[in-house]
Amino acid sequence: MNLKDTTLYKILIAALVIVSSFALFSGVMEPDGALYASMAKNIIIYKDWLNLYGRGADWLDKPHLTFWIAAASFKLFGISAFAYKLPNFLFGLLGVWYLYKLAKDIYDEKTGLISALIFLSALHIGTSTFDVRAEIYITTFTLASIYHYYKAQHYSFWHVVAGSFFAACAILIKGIFVLIPVFAGFIIYWLFTKQYKQLWQPKWWIAIVLIFVFITPELYSLYTQFDLHPEKVVFNRTGVSGLKFFFWDSQFGRFFNNGPIKGKGDISFFLHTTLWAFLPWSVLLYAAVVNLFKKKNRDNLAPESIIIWASAAVTFLIFSLSKFQLPHYILIVFPQFAIITALYLQKLEIKGLKGFLIVQNVIYALVIILLSALAYYFGFNNYVIAIIMIAIIFIVAFIIFKGFKVETIIGRSVFLFIGLMAYLFVFFYPALLKYQSGSEAGTWLKKNYPTAKPAVLNYIDAFSFDFYAPGEVKYLRNYEDLNQYKNTKDLVLYVSEVELPKLKASYNVQVLNSFEYFHISKLTPKFLNKNSRNRVLEHFYLVKVN
Repeated sequence: MNLKDTTLYKILIAALVIVSSFALFSGVMEPDGALYASMAKNIIIYKDWLNLYGRGADWLDKPHLTFWIAAASFKLFGISAFAYKLPNFLFGLLGVWYLYKLAKDIYDEKTGLISALIFLSALHIGTSTFDVRAEIYITTFTLASIYHYYKAQHYSFWHVVAGSFFAACAILIKGIFVLIPVFAGFIIYWLFTKQYKQLWQPKWWIAIVLIFVFITPELYSLYTQFDLHPEKVVFNRTGVSGLKFFFWDSQFGRFFNNGPIKGKGDISFFLHTTLWAFLPWSVLLYAAVVNLFKKKNRDNLAPESIIIWASAAVTFLIFSLSKFQLPHYILIVFPQFAIITALYLQKLEIKGLKGFLIVQNVIYALVIILLSALAYYFGFNNYVIAIIMIAIIFIVAFIIFKGFKVETIIGRSVFLFIGLMAYLFVFFYPALLKYQSGSEAGTWLKKNYPTAKPAVLNYIDAFSFDFYAPGEVKYLRNYEDLNQYKNTKDLVLYVSEVELPKLKASYNVQVLNSFEYFHISKLTPKFLNKNSRNRVLEHFYLVKVN
């Protein structure tokens, strides 16, 4: 193409934003997305913004801001999947803007645009636009805080206030550990450049104070819901302090694996997670990181680059040493990864470009083979159209972007992402969600029996049913609970096939409909193959109690 490179990058960014917006018009996935959506729904139903309820009980895990944002969107647009996903999408765009600003101010506009492109077209960013959790929010707030603190070193004090506000927002999404990626880069930068006086500047201590001022709504909410009520049963015990959990158990407790929520750490986990999550850029990222170990490759970079490297390195190390690890945690350092990759990409010479174009061609071939096979074996509607669409997008990429140039790698990578996301958002995810029985049952109930009083019997993971069903969903944890509610007018139970025979034997019930179920966040070959799928499906039922 003969376009000016910066103009080309802006067009590609616009194309990425458009294809990412397709995710807004589809369903909410279990487990986390549907759980968070149902909790935000409860805020609206109960008209209670201080107390969080999930699975029919007091809920203590993540802070409130994720749910406050979703509930505010529900207040404006009504309770729907679109309203749940919209804020995540918009805050993601805000994060892209802050990434562009940070890279542009430290380096130049071209680096800012390429960084934004890389971030927007990373695989896990795309899937997180569909499967909405908390990570896009935390990534944006952390990055915004870094940007404003970077500006606060030499400019207006209001950047200190803005930086502290966004740091507090990040804490209100995930917890106090987010201060590590925010401040680690600055502290190491000041030490390496011998700016020791920065450590004692009053504005940074004021910044810390402001952060704690801005998080007081969270502290108040936790105190009133838990610390004032030690009789509440949380994590199967009483006397649980919400404040202690916030400051210690949810963060250090997970890191040391001695809190109420435990995991199994693997020091190599995020190395191989990044390999797929940062596709199609992960190979370039690893090469860029290795390149930074050579002093001659660092000499010509702006000294402020240390802020970027150190923030990413320290955070990555902390995550790798933690005993509680989940793939989506790594998103918080994707902006730093994008800048590191953008800088390296611009320095590639012909030999390096040829090598990475070969790698890119291999990725293209693997993607089209895997997606075509998946479309055929899964058997979703119009799978032939899905394969043709992917092929056309990929062919167009090779026609438009030719030659051993940086623009070729960028353009083809963006088209790879566009093809993959179009495939996932338009064909694969909608086909998958048909087997998320909770959302199917909730949607059916709202349409066919809007006056129903929905309840879940002996099953606590009905997150999508909780969100999609009309009104408040009761959780009946045993048959004693059911006996208390059985005379409720229009009571409709959501039950598993294991419970159905016992329910029929003991109560006068009417089966309204049945729904196929599979744990779609843990896909298996037998499920993906249309010929063996029926053997692994479970069934859930909507049952009216008469």
